[in-house]
Amino acid sequence: MQILDGKIASAAIKEKLKLIVEKRKAENKKTPHLAVIIVGNDGASETYVSSKVKTSEELGFGSTLVRMDADIPEALLLDQIKTFNDSIDIDGILVQLPLPKHISEARVIEAIDPAKDVDGFHPVSAGRLVQGLETFVPATPYGIMLMLEHFGVETTGKHAVVIGRSNIVGRPMSILLSSQHPFGNCTVTVCHSKTKDLASFTRQADIVVAALGKPEFLKADMVKDGAVVIDVGITRVPDATKKKGFAIKGDVAFEEVAPKTSWITPVPGGVGLMTIGALMMNTLKACERKD
Repeated sequence: MQILDGKIASAAIKEKLKLIVEKRKAENKKTPHLAVIIVGNDGASETYVSSKVKTSEELGFGSTLVRMDADIPEALLLDQIKTFNDSIDIDGILVQLPLPKHISEARVIEAIDPAKDVDGFHPVSAGRLVQGLETFVPATPYGIMLMLEHFGVETTGKHAVVIGRSNIVGRPMSILLSSQHPFGNCTVTVCHSKTKDLASFTRQADIVVAALGKPEFLKADMVKDGAVVIDVGITRVPDATKKKGFAIKGDVAFEEVAPKTSWITPVPGGVGLMTIGALMMNTLKACERKD
């Protein structure tokens, strides 16, 4: 069993990005600039946003953070997005999800200029991904692909099972793993809440991507020996023994599953760090397109 360590892989991405930004500055080229909007004060969202802003600054990117109250009218959020769309200085726009229930996530995502859609959620980005065209790939699936590449995990000809069918992770992950790419070329099965006897699929899998949001759902008896297991889940579970009163759990029962695997991601310290690295790669790409 070997660990797909997000700290190691993301550090390599950050170092690469730092050098590129330094070179751009030396050549008097534009510095990448990421704008982030957070609505409300959800604890998990606050953690994600602070990590994104901190990483932007570490890499030498420009960074703008706008906080909006949870009860703001949707129109005000759309106005802010338009301001960023119209700004020559802003390269990437990210609206932290989830949003309050009175705001339509679909309308917000579609309001973002596709040329600045570094989250890769816009229908234009999704459509280009399906067709195998150059586009912004959603950051979590993109980060997983970068991780597989960094550690040289063989994927060609393998059977991959993706648990989850969200537009943020499951669907784009299945497309990437099946694509004609050195770290794609898998035969992919997508499982979800309506899949009957889900374990019968995961037991056949060479690669399992768990992205369903249920803590420790994937057990040892659901995984075959030598499988590659990628845990996308990150859930706060109450734990009185912890200083913060909760523990972070993934979708995989790590302690029992890990001994059976060839490679496995930890939680925390795995996919989450790669998501931020991939987001920064997308922001750089958006900036480079202006060259």
